[in-house]
Amino acid sequence: SSKIDYRYDAIPENLAQSFQLLHEGTDDEVSSLDTGGSTGDTRGLIQCVHFLKQIRFSSSSNGPYGNATEITSETESDPTKVLGSCTEPLDIKYFKFRCFRYFWNQHDESFAVPRGLDRDFTCRQIYNYFSRGINNQQVKRRLLIYKRNLIDVKVKSYFHLLFEEALNPFYVFQFPSPLRWYKPAGNMVATSSDLKVIRNQSGDPENVSSTEIVPGDMIIIPADGMRMECDAVLVSGSCVVNESSLTGESNPMLKTSLISDGADADSIYRANLHKQHSLFAGTNILQARSYSNSPVTAIVTRTGFYSLKGNLVRSILYPKPMNMKLHRDAIRFVACLAALGELNHTYTSCALNQQVSSGAVTKRALDVITIAVPPALPAAVSIGTVYAANRLRLKGIFCINPSRINLSGKVNLVCFDKTGTLTEDYLEFWGVNAVKDGRFGEILVDLKSSFSEKIAVTMASCHSLTVLKGEVCGDPLDTKMFQATEWTLHESLDDHQKYDTIIQATVKPPIYTSTSDQCEYGILKRYAFSSELKRMSVLIRKLGANNLELVMKGAPETVRQYCKSDTVPREFLQVLESFTEQGYRVIGLAHKSIDPKISWRSAQKISRQELEENMTFLGLLVMQNKLKPETSGTIEELTQANIRTVMITGDNLKTAVNVARECGMILPNENLVHLIANEPTVTEAEPTITWKPLKNNQNTTILSQSQYYRPSSTRIACTGDTISVIQKYMPNMFERLLIKGTVFARTSPKQKAELVEGLQSLQYYVGMCGDGANDCGALNAAHAGISLSEAEASVASPFTSKIPNISCVSTLI
Repeated sequence: SSKIDYRYDAIPENLAQSFQLLHEGTDDEVSSLDTGGSTGDTRGLIQCVHFLKQIRFSSSSNGPYGNATEITSETESDPTKVLGSCTEPLDIKYFKFRCFRYFWNQHDESFAVPRGLDRDFTCRQIYNYFSRGINNQQVKRRLLIYKRNLIDVKVKSYFHLLFEEALNPFYVFQFPSPLRWYKPAGNMVATSSDLKVIRNQSGDPENVSSTEIVPGDMIIIPADGMRMECDAVLVSGSCVVNESSLTGESNPMLKTSLISDGADADSIYRANLHKQHSLFAGTNILQARSYSNSPVTAIVTRTGFYSLKGNLVRSILYPKPMNMKLHRDAIRFVACLAALGELNHTYTSCALNQQVSSGAVTKRALDVITIAVPPALPAAVSIGTVYAANRLRLKGIFCINPSRINLSGKVNLVCFDKTGTLTEDYLEFWGVNAVKDGRFGEILVDLKSSFSEKIAVTMASCHSLTVLKGEVCGDPLDTKMFQATEWTLHESLDDHQKYDTIIQATVKPPIYTSTSDQCEYGILKRYAFSSELKRMSVLIRKLGANNLELVMKGAPETVRQYCKSDTVPREFLQVLESFTEQGYRVIGLAHKSIDPKISWRSAQKISRQELEENMTFLGLLVMQNKLKPETSGTIEELTQANIRTVMITGDNLKTAVNVARECGMILPNENLVHLIANEPTVTEAEPTITWKPLKNNQNTTILSQSQYYRPSSTRIACTGDTISVIQKYMPNMFERLLIKGTVFARTSPKQKAELVEGLQSLQYYVGMCGDGANDCGALNAAHAGISLSEAEASVASPFTSKIPNISCVSTLI
């Protein structure tokens, strides 16, 4: 057997020897499992199953089997087609729950979801194991495990829907909702197409339906693009992708091939960390470009409901139950009436058993419920909801969950995202505060006259932009930064000959002529930006030069760490704070000339971390992000109605605070402090709390865990790191933070949802307004989630607004 069988193709022979369901344990208990063992005479074939989650269902959830819909045993009669040298048939025990298959692991005695190829594989292993395709035997084996690549949502029958909704005390109230949602759901996600797939290591493509592909398949991306039907990682060439269906961002993004050589190739592949190389189901590839005569190829990592889009659909089909006080009270009310009716029925039957028939007594007992709950009440509630939904539709707000309409009227706290919600989607170039002789100098606004400066070269080359139909497109920040230089971007195969190597693109200054080739730079390699790393680097080479250069941009605090200390001005923090306090978006810029002894081939073998050491700090790029015209008026209207407003964003804290002050979320007479929680250290046994005033130049106060600074007129601003420390070490303080917190910056999508759920636990009726996939969790968790994006990701939100500003919030309420 080859190493291609190393992790995912072998199934333990004793998988079905001991099969039982767990009657105890906690729901959604997550862990990672690694089981393995040798098969004796088979080299390289390790019998193991890798899992993504370990989930146990408690006996309190509809019996000991939870909500399991199916328990199945599948047997492959020909073991040589599945396990090669294994002599026993393949016997798989599993059950299905909410579109996922949970396989029984004898070693750990639990069920778990099978993994995709984005778990525990390094970038180099993906190339080595799957770059030539898999054979038909492996395809057949994986189809048994992963099923067909199809997100098939079955439309429930009207009888099934009626039965489910009748369990609700006001089922007529909610009846229009499933009719409007489940019907289009099946049509929206059930898509398929034909793909060109390379299998059997032949190198010859064959046409295969997208429903029959499995993790490990190598697919060919056509030059004119395609719609992705699975998650995959790009291994050759580059693609221009429109990901608006998942992220809400309408700007096409450039995707490059996965790192296959050098120290960075030994890093574990993760789709969230390697987004620059990952293609996701549901997105549209607009253009594919190869740097040689070979086709653009990608390796399938996840299929069906295991893909990113599949998980989104699952979150829509099975949302977190909304615990409504109205329903709880209604159930108690009906239960009390039922008990009273039964008591009267029993008493009357015993006392009047001779004078009145039992049928008449039963009718009179039922009159208790009939009189207490007028028959027209559910119909009136339903009619009111329908009229409300129609009024919202006429004002550009669409609802897919009518039960949330009445809850929207009780909203007393609204959370807002910042970029694209409170502020405009686009950024405007303001200037560059350049560094000269170790000090900040003048603000550069016009860069045309300084094209030979390193700072202009950095801005013109450190990006992930591409050319689509003659126009430069990509991330909005990168686009504005590149346009400020007025350089030009070219992507041509003819440029390879000038540089004697494969390059991704070239950039040229605005005064470029045929006789000034020395001003042209070739982009050799991009180290992608990620929210975890907070930086991006690009390896470039000047035409005719012998040495390589590295340019970097990112969060100023992060860029500073990679620069030589003598190149960073002493007043760095003061200048940075002055810009962020004024609400500007600030980006750090750095440059490095690499030793001429290090060739391009040698540079590819050096790790990114090592290449980025000892950079030269160039200055601060300042971008302006303006408020939307409707923002301040809506915030003022909500404040006058005693509705609390909170900002939850992934942006810089100082920038977020300035926007909060500018829009009126924080009033001029209110104090604001920056809460910083630090984890325990060697010298500090307990976590420390630091309170830093953000308005006046007061002294910073450091308090212990047992001391809390809680003046009534103080608002709190903090970052996602502080939230994590408080949740881990000081959970009793988390509620106090939620009560006083106004600005939560540098938060992850998961933290956004956790903050919304935490506010709900404090008996707030929470509204959430945002755009993009990073807000989906919070939008779905809130009582009234309003998406300003019309992308597919917005279907996770109960409400979608065509009005691209927050005025829709007051309209909804």
